[in-house]
Amino acid sequence: MTARYFEDLREGQVALSRPLLIDKDELLQWARRYDPQYFHADEQAAKHSVFGGLVAPGIFTAAIWRQLDHSVNGDVRYVCGTGWDRVRWPHPVRPGDQLRARSTVLKKTNHWRNPRWGKALYGYELLNQHDKVVMSFRSHNLVERQPPGRDTRKRLTDE
Repeated sequence: MTARYFEDLREGQVALSRPLLIDKDELLQWARRYDPQYFHADEQAAKHSVFGGLVAPGIFTAAIWRQLDHSVNGDVRYVCGTGWDRVRWPHPVRPGDQLRARSTVLKKTNHWRNPRWGKALYGYELLNQHDKVVMSFRSHNLVERQPPGRDTRKRLTDE
């Protein structure tokens, strides 16, 4: 896989991952260990919650997003993420849902201090099988600029 640098990213560029099935046993095991609220970790008690059944913890959902996003953006030469904002979970994730990650490059700017990096603002969404957004947020990321002497002509013909 060819690495993508800051210069390879285009504002408005969208990537969509493959779907991933949410397994009830995996969700329960994770929730019981990390977020044991009854509507995440107890199938019977969850039936009496505002959700009417078992739902995934938001942090579990974020971990699923990370896995799926990596499958379509793992080749980006990220330095690191510097923050998330506008994080929302508008619809619950349930066992049996099939989730896909969608990313959009919203904005690119120069790094104010380090010329080897650029700043890329991404919009991320996690969608279920009904195309309902189950998680959304914006992520501020530092991305490596291409190394001096890199032949960009080959990259453009590879696409």
